[in-house]
Amino acid sequence: MWPFQEITSGLIGAAIEVHRELGPGLLESIYEECLAREVTIRGIRFARQLKLPVRYRGELLDGHYRADALVEDTLVVELKVVAAIEDVHRAQLLSYLKLSGKPVGLLVNYNVPILKQGIERMINGDPSPTTSG
Repeated sequence: MWPFQEITSGLIGAAIEVHRELGPGLLESIYEECLAREVTIRGIRFARQLKLPVRYRGELLDGHYRADALVEDTLVVELKVVAAIEDVHRAQLLSYLKLSGKPVGLLVNYNVPILKQGIERMINGDPSPTTSG
């Protein structure tokens, strides 16, 4: 079994439950809040708005990015409400993985009729996403 399968499966199950309850068409911030509640109910550790510091040539800069969530201190989650996941979204998640040093990430696009169609998994250092469905 892939070592992070249990963590990603747990998050995907929670994300699907949120989508079943709310459907598409809401703001990203609403999905983030509901997902945080759902994973908490399921006993999954979930941190919102993970601050990612930026280093340039070994020096810590004042600027930083924020990933939407970190699950079980392993999985970076980036939520979207867009017509389709684009390469720029994939690049964003890959950058977050690189900055955080975390091994795996999920892009979750809530603006789809069936949530499995809007989920892509990415591995740190591997630019090719895999879909959940």
